[in-house]
Amino acid sequence: MVVSRTVSGCLWAVAGVLLLLLQSTQSVHIKYQGFQVQLESVKKLRELEEQQAPSLHLPVQSPLPSVCYHPALPLDLLPICASQEADSIFQALKTIAFDDCELCVNIACTGC
Repeated sequence: MVVSRTVSGCLWAVAGVLLLLLQSTQSVHIKYQGFQVQLESVKKLRELEEQQAPSLHLPVQSPLPSVCYHPALPLDLLPICASQEADSIFQALKTIAFDDCELCVNIACTGC
């Protein structure tokens, strides 16, 4: 009986790992200028920018887009903030993501 529960527990663990792997392989990724981000992250970027009001806590003339300081910025977007072209990269990603990417027409998208 103990062996049966152990095997059952292992099967549930394996099923959980497989589900996570399957879920991650089915997400749409956007590749642009050496960066690869998830489509969902770019959607979140747009939401964060729309919510964000000017803040007095940001450096006066920061070279980074203000969204780079947002604590809810998806982790896969953080490397872009280190780029000198972060603002233009974010703009391009948003254009790609909300144009034809969800239909998998754009060659910058993968994972469809």
